[in-house]
Amino acid sequence: MNDTRAPSSQPLLQALQLTRRFGGLAAVNQVSVDLHRGEVHGVIGTNGAGKSTLINMLSGELATSSGTIRLRGADITAWSQPKRARAGIGRSYQRTTVYPEFSVFENARLSAQAAHQRAWAVWESARHCTHSSGIARDALAAAGLTDKADHTAGALSHGGKRQLEIAMCLATRPQVLLLDEPLAGMGAEETERMLALLETLKREHAVLLVEHDMDAVFRIADRITVMVNGEVIASDTPGHIRSDPQVRIAYLGEGH
Repeated sequence: MNDTRAPSSQPLLQALQLTRRFGGLAAVNQVSVDLHRGEVHGVIGTNGAGKSTLINMLSGELATSSGTIRLRGADITAWSQPKRARAGIGRSYQRTTVYPEFSVFENARLSAQAAHQRAWAVWESARHCTHSSGIARDALAAAGLTDKADHTAGALSHGGKRQLEIAMCLATRPQVLLLDEPLAGMGAEETERMLALLETLKREHAVLLVEHDMDAVFRIADRITVMVNGEVIASDTPGHIRSDPQVRIAYLGEGH
């Protein structure tokens, strides 16, 4: 399934020697990762490996103890999460974050409105804002949810809610997508739909995918970083990762 088109030469988002300490514990220790447009970069590791901590630092929800984060070459290490979001970093979460009582369209429109505020348009009802509504429709189309726009979000299947979360993320017009276990809890059919969506999204985005579904990661990722106890033990193409002796012993298991 991997797209043969080469990613852009310069990383959109770059982490250099990131470290996060909680007291004497280094949850993430000197981790470096590059995210390129046209590429899905998978991050794998057992529970407690530091994967979600890494995403939280990249998105700005958690400050770094040391290290540097660059977006299109600019140092954003000290930027807040809202500033990073406005600059083009979008993320999804492990837990569903949709507004279940609202329609699918309204969920996407609210995300667009929050990201692209028009404080000067005081005469315009937010609900009827053509700007945010247009962005929402585009996001739903990209996520494959146009035909469900009028459905109540809470009535969607688990996979549909995950698609909606990505649509809400797309409504912020990101260039970088940080996806934290988007396949969690999905059945085989829903997983296939999500993988097809990710294959499409990577054409215009740099995608970081944290995921426990190993088969899915090896199918969709162009590059995989393996973390153990907060540190990177390998970062390479799926083929090289699969055959790396250190990775097989530490994570995949000799029989994988």
